[in-house]
Amino acid sequence: MDLNGKTALVTGGSGDIGSAIANALALAGADVAISYVGHKKGAAATADAVRAAGKRSLAVQLDQQDPVAIDAAVDTVVGEFGRVDILVNNAAWNIGIPFSDLAALTADIWDRVLDTNLRGPYLLARAFAPHLRAHKAGRIVNIASVGGLYPGSSSIAYSASKAGLIHLTRCLAVALAPDVTVNCVAPGLVEGTRMAQRLPEEIVRMARSQAVLERVASARDIAAQVVTFCRADSITGQVLVIDGGVPGAMH
Repeated sequence: MDLNGKTALVTGGSGDIGSAIANALALAGADVAISYVGHKKGAAATADAVRAAGKRSLAVQLDQQDPVAIDAAVDTVVGEFGRVDILVNNAAWNIGIPFSDLAALTADIWDRVLDTNLRGPYLLARAFAPHLRAHKAGRIVNIASVGGLYPGSSSIAYSASKAGLIHLTRCLAVALAPDVTVNCVAPGLVEGTRMAQRLPEEIVRMARSQAVLERVASARDIAAQVVTFCRADSITGQVLVIDGGVPGAMH
């Protein structure tokens, strides 16, 4: 699919990975709206970068735990651009809690992680589905994690949410075919990001030591794969790991 003239929404566009994805989509030809929760300055910087690439942009405040806010965001983005062709579910929340510390993983933390990382992407996909289907060439790309493929991440809740997002990808690929493709990128550690700073140190050390390339994931490679999924016409229901080659995720 040619991305020129298309419109994308990248959730969590104020963060490091979201910003890289928004910029890559703009350079590929798409207008890009981004959502943010509280990091307004980062959202504005991303929107400015998209405009500098010659494309239209819009930053929308959105707490994707709130269905009413999601509906309002749909109205805002569609009202501004007239269409939405691409949804990138990148926004997520994590907190560093070692797997063994079950007492620290409270019901409230569990609910916040699952509501943001799994329920939110489903509600966004459902809300945008009529617009993604409208031109019979819609795209959804979910940003999961290798923590959804094996038991190692910032917390049990985070791994469970990302495992759910990976399977949600496959389920939506069936539900929205043939008008919308749905794929998933599962990054490993991306050092230097705010999300990575919340990881327990033992998880960071493990990711570094196990990567056969002796380097971990890069936001640039993640963004490039998002663009590839958006351009592709015959790929759906797939998960691609970007982690520097950690053997545990090679399956």
